[in-house]
Amino acid sequence: MVPPSLVVPGLLSVPRLTTLLASLLVAVGSGTNYVFSAYSPQLAARLNISHTQLNIVGLAANVGASSSGPLWGRIVDAWGPRIPLSFAFACLLFGYTGIRHFYDVGVEGGFPPSSLSLGLLIACSFMTGAGGKAAFTSAINSTAKSFPDKALATTTGIVLSGIGLSGFFFSTLAHFLFPGNTSSFLLLLSLGTALTTIIGFFLVRPIPLSAAEGSDHMVVTTVAAEAEATIFDHGNDSHTPLLDEATDFSPTEEYYVPDARGIELGPPSRPAAGRGRRTFHSRTVNRSKQQDVFEGPNIYGRALWINPDFWLLFVILSLLSGTGLMYINNVGSMSQALFAKGNPAYDEVEASQWQATQVSTISIMNFLGRIIIGLISDNMKNCFGLPRSYSLVLVSSLLFCSQLLAAQIGDVTDLWKASALVGLSYGTIFGLFPTVCIEFFGLLHFSENWGFLSLSPIVGANLFSIAFGRNLDAHEQDESSVDAAVARVAAHQCLEGRSCYIATLGLTGTACFATIFLSALAAWRERQKLMAARLRIVWEDTEN
Repeated sequence: MVPPSLVVPGLLSVPRLTTLLASLLVAVGSGTNYVFSAYSPQLAARLNISHTQLNIVGLAANVGASSSGPLWGRIVDAWGPRIPLSFAFACLLFGYTGIRHFYDVGVEGGFPPSSLSLGLLIACSFMTGAGGKAAFTSAINSTAKSFPDKALATTTGIVLSGIGLSGFFFSTLAHFLFPGNTSSFLLLLSLGTALTTIIGFFLVRPIPLSAAEGSDHMVVTTVAAEAEATIFDHGNDSHTPLLDEATDFSPTEEYYVPDARGIELGPPSRPAAGRGRRTFHSRTVNRSKQQDVFEGPNIYGRALWINPDFWLLFVILSLLSGTGLMYINNVGSMSQALFAKGNPAYDEVEASQWQATQVSTISIMNFLGRIIIGLISDNMKNCFGLPRSYSLVLVSSLLFCSQLLAAQIGDVTDLWKASALVGLSYGTIFGLFPTVCIEFFGLLHFSENWGFLSLSPIVGANLFSIAFGRNLDAHEQDESSVDAAVARVAAHQCLEGRSCYIATLGLTGTACFATIFLSALAAWRERQKLMAARLRIVWEDTEN
């Protein structure tokens, strides 16, 4: 009789679903970087800082998330989710508390803050990003290791959708509890995000897969993996081991086959006379003190950094995420610029309502995009046998169209259309890329690899967001066509409508157009691997 402690829970068991739901809740608390536009214009006005400085504050959170990713990934791969969740609690609590302190204190005499104060504000923003990344890494890692590949994109997409839902959740809650009170909103972010990490500390953990479910991770990736590395041999005997028993298996190999059991690669029907059946000898991999089974490509460390596919995905993600972050961090300023254009009856309360509308729209569509792309990529994989990298072209095209649409909108009442498309496309980016990362490089070191790939937004986000800030600052003093009363009320705002930022949209639109071709290249490379692997299997079957 199997001891209860060794019984593997079912696919829809309470432990597995508990991990999924708790991971979703942690993700909701981890995505507050996307709420920045809900309070950033008020923060800038309160502290009397420029749009460029405001973008640097917002970018600090993105840099904190991206730069800390590899560290949290390595920790959660080695020791599980609890250590990163503990750090997330401290970073989120103290980060948002610090931002609230600077907002409450404000500046004296109308002068901008000192370099030291601005530096501390940037450090607090950095902490919120690093904390959110630590919590999210724990959630997505535990989910990815708790469900088989046939449900991988859907379940990880559900957790990823929590990131997208974060902005809507916190901004809506703040609107009902204390409308128009930015200080209370920041307090809500401080306590709310800390609470989700406490819940995750006790409930988020990877649930082991059965041997059959674990083998799914190999079945869906073996064909592509074989195109780059020879992972089996054959002979005249009916059973030929992949590795000789005496062979010393190096941990730095790109591909491995764990767990001692045989897996038949040949077609299951019509066994021909004299035809050999190929089987694998394998080894057990200890991951986080569990004897879980994950098979397929295992690219990490130096092998990852010299892999051309890694750099191809790095560039694509950098340009796409940089575009999305630029829009998300600055849509509040965009809506105020459109609202102020030719509007002598400018009202700050109504302007903030349009600002909140954009944040909520992006959040909801971001949420939907992460789920939708998971369903699409899973269906493409399971029904048509197409790798998930094929969906990259769709994702790139959506974001390109969003930039074209935003450049055409000159009325704040229509800006929600561009915000919806940006939110949808941005959600598909981060709903798809983690599973593509698994397909390309394997699951065993997924969090570490994803952490390195997540460094890419630093480049694109810094380039596009700072360009946006400089663009608005360059137009800030030109208020000749705006009523003087409006100019006094809307201090530190560009008041020229879409002229304030259209040049930046041209830059991001060009970048997104380039990613369409880069995504097609990634899909083509994956297709070549599949074709080469299928030809090899046919050749070896014929030879046998």
